[in-house]
Amino acid sequence: MSKTMSKSITEEKYRWIKPILDKEISIKQLSMVCPFNERALKYWLASYRPYGLSGLANKSTRAKSHLKETAIRTKERIIGLRKETHLCAQKLNYKLKKEGIDINTRAIGKIIKTEGLVKKYRIRKLQYKYIKPTLLIGDLIEIDINYVPGRIRGKRYYQYTTIDCSSQWRYLAIYDQMTNANSLDFLRELIKIAPFKLRAIKTDNGSCFTNRYIDYLKSSDPSRPKLHPLDISCAKLGIPRYLIDPGKPAQNGRVERSHRTD
Repeated sequence: MSKTMSKSITEEKYRWIKPILDKEISIKQLSMVCPFNERALKYWLASYRPYGLSGLANKSTRAKSHLKETAIRTKERIIGLRKETHLCAQKLNYKLKKEGIDINTRAIGKIIKTEGLVKKYRIRKLQYKYIKPTLLIGDLIEIDINYVPGRIRGKRYYQYTTIDCSSQWRYLAIYDQMTNANSLDFLRELIKIAPFKLRAIKTDNGSCFTNRYIDYLKSSDPSRPKLHPLDISCAKLGIPRYLIDPGKPAQNGRVERSHRTD
């Protein structure tokens, strides 16, 4: 077998079948080490023996003709009738039958469509009016966590970020761990430093904010699921909690956009 790289597909095919032609190896033995199967090798051999290297060239798989291809005169008659009468495919079928031309209605429709003789209907685009609720300062704040880029002295840090949906007021804090305790600490600091009263909080479904997808249903009593510490803390403070849908960070868009800027 040649050790040089093949310059074309034809040469590559010939390189693999040459040991078989020289009777150095059988087709079955070669198929065990060849990336091509036994059927392909047999096909190449059958093409090479009568035609040589030209028989190994890739050929188009496109059909040369269709067995039930419509005659050109029939096509011309369909196009002419359509332009004269503007009739649909079904009515054109009736007319052609009277002239002794038997052709399927769907075939007539395809010919009309190919020639661009179909009616172009205007599609009215529905315009939806999205009503955005007017939020006051503190009505809803978004909270999320982001990795601080790079490491500081080999240690990873995390940025807790909150943003008010109305005023775009932001507060950030850096922690060395992403834990439930740090989430509670961030909430306490947020309540102290915020120049307004927090009325609702929205977060993603991370384990630092909720255990709905981890331990929520593991409680022995299904009517009393295991709540996350942040849920318990918000319930005591009277702050409603909202969670975005799984895999849809755009619902927490304001804080995600601020993370992109950071």
